[in-house]
Amino acid sequence: MYKKNGIFTILILVLILTHNTQTEARTSKPPRPNILWIMLEDWGTDLSCYGTRAVHTPHIDRLAFEGVRYTRAFTTAPVCSTSRSAMLTGHYQNYTHTNQHRTNQKRSLPYGIEPIPLLLSRAGYCTALGCGLSKKTDQNFTNKLGFTANNWFQRKPGQPFFAQATEATTHRTWKRDEENPIDENDVELPPYYPDTPLIRRDWANGLEQLQLADKTIGKMLQKLDEDGLRDNTLVILIGDNGRCMPRGKQFLYDGGISIPLLMRWPGHIKPGTVCDDLVNTLDICKTIVDLAEVHPPHRLHGMNLFETAIRKRPYIFATRDKMDDTHDAMRAVRSKRYKYIRNLMPERAYCQYNEYKEKRYPTLAVLNVMHQEGTLSPEQSHFMAATKPAEELYDLETDPWETKNLINKPSLQKTADAMRQALQTWQEDMHDEGVTDAFREGGWPADYPTRSLEAWKEIEEKFRPYVFRKPGDKIRPPDDFISQTGLPNRKQESP
Repeated sequence: MYKKNGIFTILILVLILTHNTQTEARTSKPPRPNILWIMLEDWGTDLSCYGTRAVHTPHIDRLAFEGVRYTRAFTTAPVCSTSRSAMLTGHYQNYTHTNQHRTNQKRSLPYGIEPIPLLLSRAGYCTALGCGLSKKTDQNFTNKLGFTANNWFQRKPGQPFFAQATEATTHRTWKRDEENPIDENDVELPPYYPDTPLIRRDWANGLEQLQLADKTIGKMLQKLDEDGLRDNTLVILIGDNGRCMPRGKQFLYDGGISIPLLMRWPGHIKPGTVCDDLVNTLDICKTIVDLAEVHPPHRLHGMNLFETAIRKRPYIFATRDKMDDTHDAMRAVRSKRYKYIRNLMPERAYCQYNEYKEKRYPTLAVLNVMHQEGTLSPEQSHFMAATKPAEELYDLETDPWETKNLINKPSLQKTADAMRQALQTWQEDMHDEGVTDAFREGGWPADYPTRSLEAWKEIEEKFRPYVFRKPGDKIRPPDDFISQTGLPNRKQESP
């Protein structure tokens, strides 16, 4: 009798344990994903997976083929410190007063906003910065960011990680690719650049540096696989702002704010997906905090990329303010088809003095020479004018390079009015300070042209050995020479 009762008791216990295990399996939550966020410095959609000719980026392309590629992704600002300040907080840079690039007047974040890495760390994530690449954060605020490690392998057993890494080599200066050099005759230039050998070679050099960066990113993704982390890691790859060329970085044309956005998450993102939703970098922030089950103290400005509501978004917004000590201000609103830009300081030239661009952009030297010689086309001359129009409107379906300003076209006045109103509402919601009298009067002098034709010709010639260097040559750009050539004595004024 005792033996039978013992067997019966064991059977009951087995049934109870089995039931409890099955119940737990049905009710337990899946583990929170790891997140690896890779940023290409100063790089737009000039990738082979986006259709760029001549360049070979197999590792980045593989991310696109194994996940989703967004065709309408944008940063909120066309330069690193302001766009990164937005991405570190999930809020537009004007809302948090972090919109002035290279400002010395950094403040703590308003409204109780806290950096996203800090929020994730408090929620149990290992927050890693660098992972063997650059640790650049470049924020315009004083709050501690909350990164706790240098790499994901420093996490505790079973701990999810959030890792942010920057591939900084795509920031000028660019190296030549000795294994796979690119023939400058194979590249395609935007029509707002004159087709010259120097500009072609400059463009090709940037693509070669991207190829080198692709190899580094491939090694990082391979390490992720070797550590057995592929299946539960959301990998995100973007550019922090647009291409490092004239009319790109620092400006609100698509060359300055359009970025790649690739995401891979096995089992959650269908491989080979192409998405034309209108998205921006703040949406990445919102997606991350939702997946990490984090509740920020102040509502984020982005939308979750995995939720269908984002498909109905009518506009994205972007702003440009101070760049180093070059004072200018622009605001943009973009739909899928149109772009409206409001120039808050139209009296200033697009190409007023900026030390960084004049020291680092060989193409800018060519543009200045040809502009003063009168040999640019009307589309190319627009960017070199002494003043800007107060408003710009572009039909991106018929004019993807934004060369024809349609702000006065009668049939587009309703479109222009709607975008003006959308921008006005956004500025009010963001408490956008716009341009003060002190800002308008401060910064580097705005005299234009910044140098004489003879000085720009001399600079162009000094750039040639650097631009046309062979793979393996150790030639640096002539920075010091350019700083002194034909430039009036410029005193830096307080903003």
